[in-house]
Amino acid sequence: DKVLLISTDKAAQPVNLYGSTKLCAEKLFISGNSYGAGKTKFSCVRYGNVIGSRGSIVETLLGNKDKGDKKVYITDERMTRFWITISQAFDLVNYALETMEGGEMFIPKVPSMKLTDLFDAIVPGIERQIVGLRPGEKIHEVLLTEEESRHAFDLGKYFVVLPQFIEKQEFAKYTGMGKEIAHEYRFVSDTNEQWITAEEFCSIIEQHEI
Repeated sequence: DKVLLISTDKAAQPVNLYGSTKLCAEKLFISGNSYGAGKTKFSCVRYGNVIGSRGSIVETLLGNKDKGDKKVYITDERMTRFWITISQAFDLVNYALETMEGGEMFIPKVPSMKLTDLFDAIVPGIERQIVGLRPGEKIHEVLLTEEESRHAFDLGKYFVVLPQFIEKQEFAKYTGMGKEIAHEYRFVSDTNEQWITAEEFCSIIEQHEI
């Protein structure tokens, strides 16, 4: 049997209780492989904002647009976020379930977007009022930390973080599937190599009928 936890970038270097509980869930899941007869394998996936998910900022801004609001609120214009489509998240979950040995964390190489570009895509021309960061809010998000990169592999579309408490020999297959990551590497939304423009985001919304 296989059990997969779906986690979020809020779990990487958390700054609030929500992120801390996500990190705790990841740790509990991964450590679950150390108990019992070993018949059930536990692993995790971790990704960022899902385009079109209920209650997201995209849904809020579309609501502002539909209501004809004259002003929208933005916390910090420097803010960046990771974005993933529902179909990409589905593919990641399937890949993790097919590949996992138990104890891994699978992370997709998803693009980032500036919050200002998101506003340009959905509510162009509407006045923006800067209200400042809310308690526990980050300017940029992290999907892979420096500490995790020390025992992670680059698999092309995904990163896989191996559990520290299990010998690497048990995960030898990843050596043939990818390459080890530089130990000081961090996957952060503001230094990402992939970016979504306002025009591309509009196309994604239209394509997925959001």
